[in-house]
Amino acid sequence: MDHIEALEYIRDSLKFGSILGLDRIESLLERMDNPHRKLKYVHVAGTNGKGSTVAFISSILMAAGYKVGTYTSPSIEKFNERIRVNGEDIENEALARITSDIKGLIDDMESKGEENPTEFEITTALAFQYFMDKECDIVVLEVGLGGRLDSTNVIDTPEACVITTIDYDHMEILGNTLALIASEKAGIIKSGSEVVMYPQANEAEEVILRRADSLGARVRKADFDSIHILSSDVFSQTFNYKGLLALTIRLAGLHQTRNAAVAIEAALLLSEKGWKIDEEAIRRGLDSARWPGRFELLCEEPIFIADGAHNSQGVAMLRNNLEHLFPDKKITFIMGVLADKDYAEMVNEVAPIAQRFITVDVDNKRALPCEELAEIIEELEIEAIAAHDVNAGIKLAMLLAGWDGIICSFGSLYYVGKVREYFGNN
Repeated sequence: MDHIEALEYIRDSLKFGSILGLDRIESLLERMDNPHRKLKYVHVAGTNGKGSTVAFISSILMAAGYKVGTYTSPSIEKFNERIRVNGEDIENEALARITSDIKGLIDDMESKGEENPTEFEITTALAFQYFMDKECDIVVLEVGLGGRLDSTNVIDTPEACVITTIDYDHMEILGNTLALIASEKAGIIKSGSEVVMYPQANEAEEVILRRADSLGARVRKADFDSIHILSSDVFSQTFNYKGLLALTIRLAGLHQTRNAAVAIEAALLLSEKGWKIDEEAIRRGLDSARWPGRFELLCEEPIFIADGAHNSQGVAMLRNNLEHLFPDKKITFIMGVLADKDYAEMVNEVAPIAQRFITVDVDNKRALPCEELAEIIEELEIEAIAAHDVNAGIKLAMLLAGWDGIICSFGSLYYVGKVREYFGNN
């Protein structure tokens, strides 16, 4: 099996759907001699901000001199980027070798009448084996969906549990109240855990604290009142946090200072537990952290920002950032969405600052056709043009906005890669 065949095998398992539960992955990992039990973790759950927080924590740990595995999803440009060690994607050779071994084990599971693992479960098992082979000191592990029954939750008590901001998303699976969603996210908390929490709405926070208390887990909460922003633009932000002065991050958007504060608290917690992380590592780690497709500036004339916001809370943050950086400016939005998202609310959120919308098709079987999205937008008496193709949408947006305009693409992470590819090629 070469890496192309390995990717085809993994993607073919999408036919088994996305089914929460730990039985399948536990059976597979048992056959692999449980590589996940030979590693240490920072486990990160939440609705928004998981990826950026993972990037900050991983970068701080690397700056401290540790070999760091990072597991994230979905991919933006290629599958390999989901599994990284010290910032480097998994090699094609390792991807092919480990997947080939996993396939043999899954064949054995099927022969014994067991269910076939899902795409995410296979990818998670692949990541565990790769991180063990690479002898990672620690793995920053992002939850795929929910937490309690997510494949990543097969791990034992991690060095730290991190819970980012919680909002309404995947409600058909996780529940239709913040309390129910928070309960699923809080499922990563284990007996004796150390928990770092992004301050939540009361309904969600009470659930997390109750779960932590029942398991004897200590919770520390980031203090957003201690964030004092010194400067902020589309290139970088500098801020003070508690006793740490003039910290710089290269991720734009005011919400990223909050994600950085959560990462700082995680680093301080790890330091208290014996990990050698000093102030300089925190400073250098924050400065070097990168996370593509999150309020990312891709062009300056016109200004073009790509953002992966795909739920109401994320889009509210996006609007707040645009209004802060470009007051009194109207934005040309490029928008593509999945049909199971609350796209009407997302449109309403940014409508007051929109000059026009260019709608595009997302390459996903759950995508909403761009014509339907355009019709919904036109009901608000805002110009909306269905461009279908992402590249065509970008070209049209740049033509209409002019060299001094502002363009922002958002709505789904599943087409951010194509947007970044366009600017990489042009």
